Amino acid sequence: MTQSALRITAFVSAVILGQLPAYAQDATPEETPAIGAQSTPVAQGASKAAHMSDPVKELTADHSKFDQLKGPFASGSEVTEACLSCHTEASNQVMHSVHWTWEYQNEATGQTLGKAHEMNAFCGNVASNEVRCTSCHTGYGWTDVREPMPDDPTKVDCLVCHDKSGQYAKQDNLAGEPSLEPVAAGAKTITGAAAWPVDLAEAARSVGAPPGRDNCGNCHFYGGGGDNVKHGDLSSALFNPPRDVDVHMSPDGQNFTCETCHVSDKHVFEGSRYETDVIDPHPDRMAGTAHDAAACQSCHTDSPHEGPNPLIAAKLNDHTDTVACQTCHIPSFARGGVATKTVWDWSTAGKLDENGKPITEEGFTQSDGKHLHTYMSKKGNFEWRENVTPYYAWSNGEMTFTLPEEEIDPTQVVEINKIGGNPGQPDSRIFPFKRMVGTQAYDVQRNVLAYNNVYGPGNGTALWSYYDWEKSLKAGMDYAGVEYSGEFDFVHTYMYWPITHMVAPADDALQCESCHTQGGRMADLAGIYVPGSEINLGGKLGLAMFLMALLGALGHGALRLINRGKKEGGHHG
Repeated sequence: MTQSALRITAFVSAVILGQLPAYAQDATPEETPAIGAQSTPVAQGASKAAHMSDPVKELTADHSKFDQLKGPFASGSEVTEACLSCHTEASNQVMHSVHWTWEYQNEATGQTLGKAHEMNAFCGNVASNEVRCTSCHTGYGWTDVREPMPDDPTKVDCLVCHDKSGQYAKQDNLAGEPSLEPVAAGAKTITGAAAWPVDLAEAARSVGAPPGRDNCGNCHFYGGGGDNVKHGDLSSALFNPPRDVDVHMSPDGQNFTCETCHVSDKHVFEGSRYETDVIDPHPDRMAGTAHDAAACQSCHTDSPHEGPNPLIAAKLNDHTDTVACQTCHIPSFARGGVATKTVWDWSTAGKLDENGKPITEEGFTQSDGKHLHTYMSKKGNFEWRENVTPYYAWSNGEMTFTLPEEEIDPTQVVEINKIGGNPGQPDSRIFPFKRMVGTQAYDVQRNVLAYNNVYGPGNGTALWSYYDWEKSLKAGMDYAGVEYSGEFDFVHTYMYWPITHMVAPADDALQCESCHTQGGRMADLAGIYVPGSEINLGGKLGLAMFLMALLGALGHGALRLINRGKKEGGHHG
């Protein structure tokens, strides 16, 4: 009996001891923390971490590995929500940038500028045309610029700047939304291409940084309604430019992206057409060091010229306190086979043919063979040019705009923006610009520029659909809340765009004789004397003395001939 009891006890003990290891494996770490081991679960992402056997990537995060980016996504905002699960502060940074607010407070002039507030010499104004104009906004669904975008982090469009799939695209009339399945017949992207259904999950998994040329260019190259329409120095030619078009961005040159010069901090980028960096605010910094200004001097300094002839190099360096780098090194814009619009006459818009149908004419063929509109019933007459010689002016980088309620003088050309700066000022340089020539509507009783409702199929007033100026102007002015007399006419305008891209190789820069000759590039510019460009007082006196000497010689010769004839006649007599 005793032996049997001992055998049973030994058997039970063996069973219990045999089960202890299995129990220990089944227990959670919290229940049985091992000595010296981590007491929390291993992060899910660690299992996806790259090993030494994997290729080394530039980025520290491969977004294709994140479960939250696998999708499916029904909207761009859902993608943003997934992005924010890691990048919690990114949307707030974007919402403090001009890319989001479309508002720029110019401290120097006191003006509140930005697309949401100013008027321009192209489509005129954003107000009342939002769903078309805000298609390039870095957010989703801004349909009323009279009010700021709502404080909604999920409305920030992360993909427009960070997509690397190459198939993400905003549709041109959805207030910033991408084209998704099903895509409406005839729909177009903001670049003018036929729209396609975007795969949001593919775009989300492709995310990378920094933005590439296509991310920036898909909006900035197509400003004003088409390729290179607005700026003149920003066109699709810069997606992959040859060296002679842009020595900085060319793969055969420096292969820069936009952000190489337009450095960013907290999603705010340097460089502005409202306050252009004409001079480097930190000239004491070493060339090539970290910079916070999109100025040539940030890398090249104020004495960039070297070369085999030190005298010529020194003379060129003498120019840098007067002439901006861009003036010599961007000899022309709209290069690379893409023309820019230089004249837009709205006064001829609205004409219809004998059948009441809109008219279109394509009277310009750019060098790549593409035919461009020179008349459209909904937009009026255009002129296009390639390889355009810039307009030169003294500039300190500041622009003062003619604001919507500012009284104008319609007997004069109205400058939509005025270039700041004067000859001799230490912050001013001779700078190149595109001068856009326009003809725009204004209220003849109040002498103010008029808002124009151009887009809005089905609203009964949009000029592009109904070709009725009275209705479109009244709708635009009412929408903007601006008093309108109901009487309108058209006024000639100029608008200036700083030329800072399409930097040519040094061998293609302007030469001395480009300016130092009669009728040279600076011939019409006040406030500077360019030796060789005109006949000065000494030259004029010398020319007068030469002419007097010539007349004297001719007179003397004539008298000798007359006297000689008299002597010969006497001999025969």
